[in-house]
Amino acid sequence: MFTSIVGNVFGFKALRALRLEDLRIPPAYIKTFQGPPHGIQVERDKLNKYGRPLLGCTIKPKLGLSAKNYGRAVYECLRGGLDFTKDDENVNSQPFMRWRDRFLFCAEAIFKSQAETGEIKGHYLNATAGTCEEMIKRAVFARELGVPIVMHDYLTGGFTANTSLAHYCRDNGLLLHIHRAMHAVIDRQKNHGMHFRVLAKALRLSGGDHIHAGTVVGVLPVASGGYSRLAYARFDRDLWR
Repeated sequence: MFTSIVGNVFGFKALRALRLEDLRIPPAYIKTFQGPPHGIQVERDKLNKYGRPLLGCTIKPKLGLSAKNYGRAVYECLRGGLDFTKDDENVNSQPFMRWRDRFLFCAEAIFKSQAETGEIKGHYLNATAGTCEEMIKRAVFARELGVPIVMHDYLTGGFTANTSLAHYCRDNGLLLHIHRAMHAVIDRQKNHGMHFRVLAKALRLSGGDHIHAGTVVGVLPVASGGYSRLAYARFDRDLWR
């Protein structure tokens, strides 16, 4: 789709700048995609939590903690009342915290907090990797541990890799959270690139249960009207159900 719509035209020397603000996708074309692995209703059913927003946070500092200390931070947050905690976009597999160790300690934190609170908890385990094969390997390990959700950096990881992971998550009962890392390279300039709503629609086609959207304030803000615009970055009907 993007090869046809934005593949070459943005590079034409006759253009000083060009921006794609939105696009409407024919229903017949939408039906050729699987879409989100599950969706909000399935997520609420898995968590047994209804009638309120789900509350979570990102573990900080995002880099530098050992896997054991990282898991301890996850436990304290979940035990303190959060529904979810999450990896940040570049929490991957560094020498100070390899991915497998992180998965194990985070799973331990989830199950311990669940036992003590009587609530279903989760942690967004970042499965982003250098190859599709390694990414799926990490998702398989997460499923074997019994955790409910994994995460993917869909722009740096690539749409094809993301779609492959979304298919695996749907087939194996894993929820899929999406991080938007690298989006500002594409959407930040007001006169060139693409609006984030276009990236959000593309993600919905590729597959993701929800996407990181930033905050109205803070170091990575979204304009105050951005959330209402993103709320419409969907399709009139859920054509995948």
